[in-house]
Amino acid sequence: MPHFRTFVIFAEMRTGSNFLEANLNAIEGVSCHGEAFNPAFIGQPNRSELLGVTESARNKDAHQLLKEIRKAPGLNGFRFFHDHDARVLDDLLQDRKCAKIILTRNPAESYVSWKIARETGQWKLTNIRNRRDSTAEFDAEEFESHLATLQGFQIRLLTALQTSGQTAFYIDNEDLSNVDVMNGLAKWLGVSGRLSSLNTAIKRQNPKPLDHKVTEPEKMAEALARLDRFNLSRTPNFEPRRGPMVPSYIAAAQAPLLYMPIQSGPDGCVLKWLAALDGCPQAALKTRFSQKSLRTWMAEHPGHRSFTVVRHPLARAHAAFCNHILPTGPGAMIRIRRTLCRAHDLQLPKDGPDTDYDRAAHRAAFAQWLKFLKANLSGQTGVRVDGHWASQVQFLQGLSDFKLPDLILREGEISDALPALALKIGVNDAPLPGSDDPETPFSLDEIYDDELEDLARDAYSRDYVMFGFSTWRAANQAA
Repeated sequence: MPHFRTFVIFAEMRTGSNFLEANLNAIEGVSCHGEAFNPAFIGQPNRSELLGVTESARNKDAHQLLKEIRKAPGLNGFRFFHDHDARVLDDLLQDRKCAKIILTRNPAESYVSWKIARETGQWKLTNIRNRRDSTAEFDAEEFESHLATLQGFQIRLLTALQTSGQTAFYIDNEDLSNVDVMNGLAKWLGVSGRLSSLNTAIKRQNPKPLDHKVTEPEKMAEALARLDRFNLSRTPNFEPRRGPMVPSYIAAAQAPLLYMPIQSGPDGCVLKWLAALDGCPQAALKTRFSQKSLRTWMAEHPGHRSFTVVRHPLARAHAAFCNHILPTGPGAMIRIRRTLCRAHDLQLPKDGPDTDYDRAAHRAAFAQWLKFLKANLSGQTGVRVDGHWASQVQFLQGLSDFKLPDLILREGEISDALPALALKIGVNDAPLPGSDDPETPFSLDEIYDDELEDLARDAYSRDYVMFGFSTWRAANQAA
């Protein structure tokens, strides 16, 4: 009895998926139905139906075909590429009874093979005498786009398998010529059939070395050398993923404007401006949305605009410190505060700032806070990564799970940007935003120095790089 009720081969063009399918079909009890969800055809080119489902019926309801594949006798499956019908992808990924086979190939090899096949018009070779030979022109920009697409799809597959506690059978193009590997796949699928030899009907089309397949191998070598194949320049990210935080969104009382706040941002001045825009108190602003109620609001406000505001990382870290770590009153995170004092050497007054807590003490405590943030955001502490100090890049990625803001503003730009935004929705006499409430007991300006900037850059390197932040002093002067 098979372990699975169906299977899917996640592959791409020119990875050897035709050869893999041919060998799977040679195993007793296994049936692979081609590219069942290719938008251009159903299963194979020039076919009009698959398992009794017509192409037009599949186009109307993709799950109808998936249902037929699942209930067909034996173990049935198909090949699925990144650009196939996405309506069934989540269903496949969550189905633990669907075996995932992930077929890969050196992306430079698959790209050049694709270019040659497009040039010759030959996508499958069964008779070596009919082989059409050609060389490809290596387009660096096209290849980089191709590579990004492949990597993005592979990351999606990997994340889905990790989060659902599944694994896949990974097989490389070069493994396809090993009958033992193919029989290992059959064993993993849970079928009793085995291969005594490989299917020889499908031939390799371009067995030559890669540099013999392109017109200008030097150009290809130069392009590949520029790529960071191992992603060595990437800033590691150990922060937990964040959701869209829809309940925190705030809409104007009347105007079709939606503010998507990032915690420890300049909420004070933005909310005052939103209220003043309609001449109403802040209590009249619309809050506590659910995804359903927010969709309703958006439908009732055609032409609506949404925005968020990013703050300089050093200023944001200081706001989080002054509002939630230093004090002991409302808004204070008392348990985290105690942990920081006990385990991370923060020297804070027991009951909050007092007369002995001077500027030097504030600067020293804030510097230690920044050192903690670096460790915390790198996953090196037992303290949760709270939204008040999580990176703003991570926040925006979370927002995108529901909707991206129309505008991402910098705090120093809002005095001009918010009235300009109001003009876009037809408000010609919008008030000017005020300044945010200063932190107490000391402002960042009173303690700022180059060391604090360096500590913030170490903690929030992704925010500095992704948003292009300069030093806080330079940003403050520009504003």
